[in-house]
Amino acid sequence: MTTGTTIYRTRARRQRQSALVLRRVLVVLLPVAALAAVLGLVFAGSPSTLASGTSIDGIDVGGLTQPQAIARLSAKEAAVAGVPVAFTAAGKQFRYSASELGVQSDWRQAVVAAHRAGDGFWPARAARRFWTRLFGHQVVARVTAYRTPLAYAVAQIATAVDTAEVDARLVRHGLVVDAVPGQAGQALDRRAATSTIIRSLGGTRHPARATLNVTTVEPRVRVATLAAVAQQARLALSAPVRLQYEGTIWRLPRWRLAQLLELPSSGTTKLAIAGPAAEAYFGQLAKTVEQKPVDATFRVLAGNRIGIVPSKPGLALDIARTSRALLAAAVFSHPAGGGSRTLSFANAPAARIALLVVRTVQPARTTTVARAMGIVGEVSSYSTTYGGIPERLHNVALVAQLIDGTLVSPGAIFSFNKTTGERTAAKGFEVAPVIMNGEVTTGLGGGICQVSTTTFNAVFDGGLPITERTNHALYISHYPLGRDATVDYPSVDLKFRNDTDHWLLIRTFVSPGALTVTIFGTPQHRRVESEVAPLRVVGSMPVKITKDPSLKKGERVVDHSGTAPTATTVRRKVYDAGGKLLSDDTWHSSYVGDAQLVRVGTKKAPKKKPAANVPGGNAPTRAA
Repeated sequence: MTTGTTIYRTRARRQRQSALVLRRVLVVLLPVAALAAVLGLVFAGSPSTLASGTSIDGIDVGGLTQPQAIARLSAKEAAVAGVPVAFTAAGKQFRYSASELGVQSDWRQAVVAAHRAGDGFWPARAARRFWTRLFGHQVVARVTAYRTPLAYAVAQIATAVDTAEVDARLVRHGLVVDAVPGQAGQALDRRAATSTIIRSLGGTRHPARATLNVTTVEPRVRVATLAAVAQQARLALSAPVRLQYEGTIWRLPRWRLAQLLELPSSGTTKLAIAGPAAEAYFGQLAKTVEQKPVDATFRVLAGNRIGIVPSKPGLALDIARTSRALLAAAVFSHPAGGGSRTLSFANAPAARIALLVVRTVQPARTTTVARAMGIVGEVSSYSTTYGGIPERLHNVALVAQLIDGTLVSPGAIFSFNKTTGERTAAKGFEVAPVIMNGEVTTGLGGGICQVSTTTFNAVFDGGLPITERTNHALYISHYPLGRDATVDYPSVDLKFRNDTDHWLLIRTFVSPGALTVTIFGTPQHRRVESEVAPLRVVGSMPVKITKDPSLKKGERVVDHSGTAPTATTVRRKVYDAGGKLLSDDTWHSSYVGDAQLVRVGTKKAPKKKPAANVPGGNAPTRAA
């Protein structure tokens, strides 16, 4: 009983002591809390303004709203935007302003960051702003620039400042080889220069001048690097060298070697036989040893069979290997007597002899390739007769020669104009009668349509697809009706396609008054059926009247009877060897009329003379 009472009393006493301590703490804390609340209200300030002690780019913006701060900073920046800064690089000065290069600060982002540093719920805001007032808060704005003008400015500075380094090189004076030391260059550090320019022109305060870093660029090749090469060059020019090929020897004296030897320069460290003089020398040398390859060709045998004339390989000078062999012979040295010494040409000629190297050159069309082309016999052929003045006969033979031997690959298009080219006097064409603008006149190349028409008919009878054909302006009776073909470089052409699986060969055969065009390949045995519509008149005959003062008025003379405009069609059906229809085409031909030439008289009839008044004659009477 006594023990329980004691415990109870002890517990009650402790509770009273704790309450007393709590009251004392509250007495102390409540005034402190009240003071803190008052100070918080004082230092927290308005959340719409920046904390006192805040500065951006060194400009005090404390107490300003965000728009006010942005306006102040922008105005400060605008005041110096046009003031240039002098940038110095390698003793040269360049002046640029922020407005020229588009350098500007992001004031909005900087103001937002400064406001965020002094913002928050009012107790926290008060603490932050109290700290800012005591110690300040600096914000640096992000600076940007327009890429193009800034890059152009840096490039301008680099162009004026940069100097290329000069590598050590070897030079020759006659037969003497010397080494020339290199020189260091300098280069603008473009990345660092870009940063310096942006930093100097950014913000509200610019320095009067700034220095751009320029680095030294050492030469890559030094004199020591060329020491061994210089010794080789002197050795190469110490004695003549000989080139040998199949018993023929060409002697190259020291002066010639000096011309052919290319010394190290522009960063190179090796000798070479090269350069314009070497190219010219080997070009002349090649003429004596080279043989052009000969392509396999085709010849017509009896029965219009095709034989193959075999190809022949050629020879070509291997300039690269010959140059290396020549250089190796020129710099050859031989160990003797326990050391190394150079042998002169007099006591060791074999050491300075180089073998000229040739290589075999295969023709573009070997015999094997020619056999695989499938040109074995006649596909089709056509002949026409012709005449005329010598100039026309010459043109026919000339253009026939231009298409003779033409090869058309499977699937390819043959073009008459592309094969013959422009008809010019330089090619040998002469002036002869030609149809132009619906009239017979004279022109360069007159007569070539004889060849194009003959070719068209050979292709027509061969059943090959004709992709382009134009009839003459005037009807020509000695050509098959509706199967003439005119050409006029470069616009009017004759084209056909090789739709076979093998190559085609066009051959022309010219004899006095006759032309034959034969197409060789793998015979297709196609059957060609054609229908020709009668030539019909489609208009009235044109008449060309000329006044002739030598004819009496009313007289009329017809010098040329003329013809009316006509037209016809030709239909062609092509069947393969098995009777399958391959194509069904129709060609339309329209011919303008040949004008009738008429002369009409304009000469007036002579007036009758009055009777003469003679004595005893009838005198004129006079009215009374």
